[in-house]
Amino acid sequence: MQHTIKPDSHGALTAPMAEAVTKCVHCGFCLPACPTYHEIGSESDSPRGRIVIMKEVLEGTLTVADAAPHVDACLGCLACEPACPSGVPYRDLISAYRAKTNAQRQRSLTEKLKRKIVSMTIPYPGRFQAGARLGRLFKPLAGLMPRALRPMLDLLPAEALPPMVVYPPVVPPPPGQAVRHRVALLLGCAQQALDPDINDATIEVLNRNGIEVVIPPTQGCCGALSWHVGELKDAQRFAINNLAAFPAEVEAIITNAAGCGSGIHEYPLILKGSSAEAAAQAIAERTCDITVHLAKLGPLVPVPDPGRSLRIAYHDACHLANAQGVRLPPRDLLRAIPGVEIVEIPDGGTCCGSAGTYNIDQPEIAASLGRQKAKFIRDLAPDIIVSGNIGCLTQLRTHLGQDGGPPIPIRHTIQVLRDAYIGALGEATD
Repeated sequence: MQHTIKPDSHGALTAPMAEAVTKCVHCGFCLPACPTYHEIGSESDSPRGRIVIMKEVLEGTLTVADAAPHVDACLGCLACEPACPSGVPYRDLISAYRAKTNAQRQRSLTEKLKRKIVSMTIPYPGRFQAGARLGRLFKPLAGLMPRALRPMLDLLPAEALPPMVVYPPVVPPPPGQAVRHRVALLLGCAQQALDPDINDATIEVLNRNGIEVVIPPTQGCCGALSWHVGELKDAQRFAINNLAAFPAEVEAIITNAAGCGSGIHEYPLILKGSSAEAAAQAIAERTCDITVHLAKLGPLVPVPDPGRSLRIAYHDACHLANAQGVRLPPRDLLRAIPGVEIVEIPDGGTCCGSAGTYNIDQPEIAASLGRQKAKFIRDLAPDIIVSGNIGCLTQLRTHLGQDGGPPIPIRHTIQVLRDAYIGALGEATD
């Protein structure tokens, strides 16, 4: 069956959506790769099923309301893309579709309140911290709250969040060390509130390797959270702010959260048809994950031998492995540490269930995926669990903390490298 979308029926996003729809040949290779297809077991909850459903809505033969349960259940993990022999750009359809149909959605008052709380807190680190403090006070009363609001409280860490870190606009390498490169760093939003040490580690590793780090003070949320739930205007506002905030006089814009890096790479689609589209393409081309930049840099400062062997379970963040195609650089960095052995997680390509705000919007499926991932990791008995995305780290920490097993340190790739440099590798942090 040939798919079509009427020319120019959905503005600037028509062509990207039409390409994704047209390329799908219904081969079914995406089904084994799709976590929600395995969870729900319905063709309508597979990538090819959703493509048909979205196409029918866009052509006016199916209502937005009828499609909503199936489209909402999509993680956006993009595991379907590397599995697809036809090269369907599913990412250009799912987010664009949500953006085009968001205004037509009929949501309950509680759902609207939940989305408002999320959009007004998570993208703003200071508000997020204040909201988390308030949420911890109400956490014992979660059972009395509307069902849709409970996941937000359930996901809050039991311990207080660390203090926010304020960085200078430029952090140079130590005195006397030549500057090899100059980069700008995206700090992330939730990450600044949940684990600012990831940014500390990023700056330290870059400095140790002769890289000057520019931290634009006017930067903000990348906009990925808004874009992936259909809030196009918010996503565009965040993107335009960052276009102005990040300087051109740097070799690269560095991200250390998979979702943020993927979000910036989607700026050309978010701003498609606007006067900022060319600038969006330029910033997307200059942005890369911290592990990719270090791999391109050439020989790094050698890591001291920690004097012990460590088994590291590396978890592929979906928006690093699937959206950005980054799989080897983090593993190569970790293997460069003397004594490190990488142990692969069974079914490692399956999403952990975090997926931006998915564990708030679809808590049952997210929890099931989190428990499965925790079990696979627990069976490996690693010394450390490592990933490259704050959402994944939080999700793994939550579900490993609930399974009754002994604690296992959970770290970002760049934290492990920093710890190795300072002789603290393997010290318990969780």
